[in-house]
Amino acid sequence: MKRAFKEIISGFYSLVIGMRITIGQFFKRTVTVQYPYATLPIPARFRGHIELVRDPETGQPKCYACKLCERACPSDCILVDGAKLEGAKKKSVTVYKLDFTKCSLCGSCVEACRDAAIRYSRDYNLAGFSKEEYIMDLFAKLQAEAQAAGVPPEAPATVRPVKSEPAALPQTQALVPGARQGQTQQELRPTVLAQTQTPLPGARQSQVQQELRPAAPAPRSEPPKMEPVKAAAP
Repeated sequence: MKRAFKEIISGFYSLVIGMRITIGQFFKRTVTVQYPYATLPIPARFRGHIELVRDPETGQPKCYACKLCERACPSDCILVDGAKLEGAKKKSVTVYKLDFTKCSLCGSCVEACRDAAIRYSRDYNLAGFSKEEYIMDLFAKLQAEAQAAGVPPEAPATVRPVKSEPAALPQTQALVPGARQGQTQQELRPTVLAQTQTPLPGARQSQVQQELRPAAPAPRSEPPKMEPVKAAAP
């Protein structure tokens, strides 16, 4: 009799504890998320498949096909190829494929990239009916996102204009200080004469003045006068 009475009391006590927990949860805020119409925030350390990072200035991928990630991948699931475009200093990626069926999300590729050109994506609800759907062309995916955002697929190469050097001055203008470009030798003569007014050593001053003095015109020769010849008388 006592045993049955103890079982009744212990059962009622457990019922009270269970009802207390149920009533307490009944008045709390609802935490159920109506997926897929609503989703919970993804943690910052979540690791999805890798994706290329776009340069905010040019809109093109930061990757220039150095293949460090391809060599660092232990599962051999990354294929990278690139080409050097006209007018560019570095190569640009043209093919970046990921076989996600082999990827173990180890993060070796992200750590090996020295330019932070790849990162973990936030995609978590991946589903497909065939294996080929998980062989991803990340470069084509980034180009499609760029076109949807209004960014041109290929940024035009910027060509810097070459500054033309000024033409060399004639020797008569380059040797005379204070000469302006375009002055002729006739216009420079007063400048040279004015500069020779500065005191020079005696022999040098007379030599410079003698060289710069305009040459005197040659005397004009007159034809000799012809005297008439008188005819002899017969």
